[in-house]
Amino acid sequence: MSKLSIGIIGLPNVGKSTLFNILTKQSVKSENYPFATIDPNMGVVPVPDKRLDELTKLSSSKKEIPAVVEFYDIAGLVKGANNGEGLGNKFLSHIKETDAILHIVRCFKGRNIIHVEGNTDPMRDIEIIENELILKDLKVVEGNINNTEKKIKTGDKKSKKEYELLKKISDVLDEGRLLAASKIIEDEDVKNLCLQLNLLTSKKQLFLLNGKESDISDKLKEKIKNMNFDYVVADLGDKEIIPDIIKKAYNVLNLISFFTTGEKESRAWTITRGSTAPQAAGVIHSDFEKNFIRAEIVSYEKLIEAGDWNNARKNGDIRIEGKDYIMKDDDVVFFRVGR
Repeated sequence: MSKLSIGIIGLPNVGKSTLFNILTKQSVKSENYPFATIDPNMGVVPVPDKRLDELTKLSSSKKEIPAVVEFYDIAGLVKGANNGEGLGNKFLSHIKETDAILHIVRCFKGRNIIHVEGNTDPMRDIEIIENELILKDLKVVEGNINNTEKKIKTGDKKSKKEYELLKKISDVLDEGRLLAASKIIEDEDVKNLCLQLNLLTSKKQLFLLNGKESDISDKLKEKIKNMNFDYVVADLGDKEIIPDIIKKAYNVLNLISFFTTGEKESRAWTITRGSTAPQAAGVIHSDFEKNFIRAEIVSYEKLIEAGDWNNARKNGDIRIEGKDYIMKDDDVVFFRVGR
């Protein structure tokens, strides 16, 4: 994975476009009425990382290229969105293209901002959104169940296993539960099928509770914890939330960064925790994974301490790692690849 994409969702007027403006410094509509944003706006946001700044200085790099997060500002969902209410089908289809969901919940009261449901109730608002995602997934799953049933009747044996997996998924959704918050998602076959079908409730979520700490009830925090998701409390006038959101998004998706550095450029790359050295090389270029020979690796701290790559080599800090090496978050790497 070379970049992370996050869909910003929530009811209308909860702060989605305001957050998007803060994140990307781009100008999108955020008027005080539902559906001001009709098409998703995408902004690429650099991941703040002091380590990359230091590596750029150390190597006197001509360019510094940070890891990035793509944020999609998706227009407000409303009750009935799974049936197309408020252009819901279009909005829900945009969420399918993202890796994770940033769910904004309005916790602040007043401020003369219209609430689509008439009053502020974070618990209710979360349930409205989650129910729409569940109902949308159920339609997809039920359609696939019907198709596999037809295939089974023609003697297609492969469809029987898929049918059983679909029924398991359907049972969870029928109970009103999110797939990402269910133990069923730990099954690799289920996980792969959810990815194949691009099911919305199988995506991990990070909640942004829009308000002050005093606006957030313990009951609300407990609800999110019971859903196995994390949250950030922030008044959306605070630009300092950006690093916290991105950091938590990385944790939610189990991502880490590794670095390459030299006179030409210093760069941060995003990979899934547990990736091998060849898989990391493949993020740089697909041929690198296939033609991987070895990786020369030094920890960020050791390289900074040494002052440059040559000194790190003299100090014995550079390790030669093979195909089975599991990448670490502060690895600075030079890949040796064949032709």
